[in-house]
Order: sequence, then C-alpha cells, then structure tokens
Amino acid sequence: MTYETSAPDRPLLMIRIRARAGNSRQGWLTAGGLTIPVALGRGGIRANKREGDGGTPRGTFRPRQLWWRADRHARPKTFIPVRAIRREDAWCEDATDRHYNRPIRLARGEGGDHLTRKDHLYDFIVEIDHNTRPRIAHRGSAVFLHLARENYAPTAGCVSMTKAAMLRLLRQLGPKTRIVIG
Repeated sequence: MTYETSAPDRPLLMIRIRARAGNSRQGWLTAGGLTIPVALGRGGIRANKREGDGGTPRGTFRPRQLWWRADRHARPKTFIPVRAIRREDAWCEDATDRHYNRPIRLARGEGGDHLTRKDHLYDFIVEIDHNTRPRIAHRGSAVFLHLARENYAPTAGCVSMTKAAMLRLLRQLGPKTRIVIG
C-alpha cells in the first residue's frame, strides 16, 4: 500500500477503481501516488447496473459532495462540498418514488436508507453522480464511496475503504475529479 502524506494544493483529475484479479468483490483504487484496497458490490462491477443487483456500476462519475458524521468526527479536509449528516437524513431507494436516488428526510422509525447508521460504514459518504442526469428508475441508487466492513466484505454496490484511506482520498478529491470504475 502506498499513501501520500501531504495534502495536494489542487485536486486530482482522476481516480481509477478496478476489481482485484480472482476476486470481483474486492479491488484497488489508484489515485496519483495513492493505491488502496477497496470492497466492491457483491455482484462485482457491472456495465448494466440495476436496483438491487449488488453490482458496482461501471463508468465514469464525479463526486458531488461529502456527507459526514459531525457527531463522531472532525470535519475532514477536501475540495468537494461537505454536509454534516443529520438524524433525519436518508436516501430514497424506491424506484417508484419521485425522489428516487436522492437524499430525503425521514422521521424516526420510517423506512429508507438512513444515513445515521449505528455502525460506522456511513461516517463518511462520498455521493457520486451515478444515475442522476437523467435519473432512471431501477438503474441503481445510493451508490457511494464509504467506509468498509471488516475484511472488506462486499457492499450492496458501493465502493468502500478504511477510514485512514478515506481521509487521505478526501484530501485529493475535487468536484471535477473523474472516478473511473471498471
């Protein structure tokens, strides 16, 4: 593993995420001098992403913003917009809802993908522009870069990494950074 130790004075132009040889559920993220292991979706990288398939979408994306748990961590350094996660923040994964693949507010006890999880997977979430313009029902929602489970267990379609790797990556991400998956 290689980690860049100082923060750059400008964001990276591109990061690349590829599956690991022999294991489609894990991969490598490379960005400048940074190379880190990541977990991918249980369905591997898929060119034709569908809601619920567990696939990580193949394509080129951009980071939209960072969501972070201000109650657990200091605000990280990054070039992308930052938003603290509130208790009512969630993500709409219902393909029949007009808010599909968008952030929503939910009351306590309401269903949905709550961003305030008890585990630490969503302590830092990089929202990417997968299936946003245009949003197409059933083409996948809530595809993020977030923190990994132990042993890099597969995700539901996101890309996940350790907290240390996330903090290093955030210091290099900008709104125009291309995230190339596949």
